Amino acid sequence: MQDQVAAAGEHNKIRLRHLVSDRSVGAMFGLGFSSGMPFLLVYITQSAWLSEAKVPIALLGLMSELTLAYKFKFVWAPFLDRYDAPLFSRLLGRRRGWIVLSQIGIMLSLIGVAFGDPAHWLAWTVGFSLALGFAGATQDITIDGWRITVAPQERQALMSSWSEIGWRFGNLAAGAGALYLADAFGWRAAYLCMAALMAPGMIAALLAPEPESDKTAHSEPLDIVATIVNPIKDLMRRLGPPAVLILLMVAGFRMPGYISNAMAIPLFKSLHYSDSDIATVTKLFGFGVALGGTLGAGYVIPRIGMMASLLAGTVFASASHLSLAYLAVHGDHGGGEFWLFATTVSIDSFAYAFASIVLITYMSSLTSTDYAASQYALLTSLCALPGSFLAGASGFIIERMSFEWFFVGTSLIGIPVALLAWYLWHTHKRGRLPATSG
Repeated sequence: MQDQVAAAGEHNKIRLRHLVSDRSVGAMFGLGFSSGMPFLLVYITQSAWLSEAKVPIALLGLMSELTLAYKFKFVWAPFLDRYDAPLFSRLLGRRRGWIVLSQIGIMLSLIGVAFGDPAHWLAWTVGFSLALGFAGATQDITIDGWRITVAPQERQALMSSWSEIGWRFGNLAAGAGALYLADAFGWRAAYLCMAALMAPGMIAALLAPEPESDKTAHSEPLDIVATIVNPIKDLMRRLGPPAVLILLMVAGFRMPGYISNAMAIPLFKSLHYSDSDIATVTKLFGFGVALGGTLGAGYVIPRIGMMASLLAGTVFASASHLSLAYLAVHGDHGGGEFWLFATTVSIDSFAYAFASIVLITYMSSLTSTDYAASQYALLTSLCALPGSFLAGASGFIIERMSFEWFFVGTSLIGIPVALLAWYLWHTHKRGRLPATSG
């Protein structure tokens, strides 16, 4: 058994040579890059443009709803699993066809946003931002489906890690990169450059190997009910009796992180850290630390196993919020607290990245080849929705308690999730879980 684990660990080491020696890994990095760009450009980066255009703060809050496509992508994901993309799937296969079509949609939407004027015609910006969110979520669905079907289970930790590395570079480009470009050349130039930066992802999709399951064209008659219901039935059947507990753990795994993230920036501002300090620590310094968490997860998973990694991930991620609680108490005493700030963000960023890779790999193991995109989209939506909705109440909670007790509370939320992970781990060791969840 130890020899098998060691062999799996050697097989999954995150090395730069994988980018040139393995077509699927190189493509995964490029696709991860293009996947990391649209979400920020739908709202978070765009909110800086809208603020400069004097869009009322109430409307700025409502604009966050433009990202809902990412939360509800499970609704149309089954159709991407079952039906081919017009024209492109004939040339590239089903999943790569959808990837390229969605990337074209992202580029056109970004160009549309670029030629808008939110100060005088906000409806134009809203319309193209909605299209951008839908195209970006569709790209994520199909990239995840490709990743799961192109590589065997023992390679999923490696593929997930390179996907996350690419995603973080794309996120950096769409965040700090777009802001620097806007400051130097204006928002139109920034969004046009972001459209051009989708090209590496499109090249990656064209050069990516085609999964065996995609080589047969699908042209079944449209059956809406069966298309939506069959992936869910298949997932529940394969998970068996522990299905409800597994889904509860997935739903709760990132809940503490979603809730705490909503109040992280308000905490930093309340402690009087400057915008430049926050940008330096969270976007630049934190970028490298998060990459370390990504690489760490790719190293650990094949060595200690999937279920043990899940337990470690949820404990580590939830406990990391105690560092934010400590910062809330000790971070505003003047002078030397910058490195306390940097250390706190580093702990939280490393833990979040580590837990994310563990969860991505686990959710990938739960899906079947036939329904990879739809089942993975369902699981990611299940993971995101509870925490996202609860995060909306975080400001009201802060009004009634201090920041430190808020972050202590988000850390404690992880306890029942950790207990679920521990129970499922030991159930798995006794052979009572299906092989797909191992």
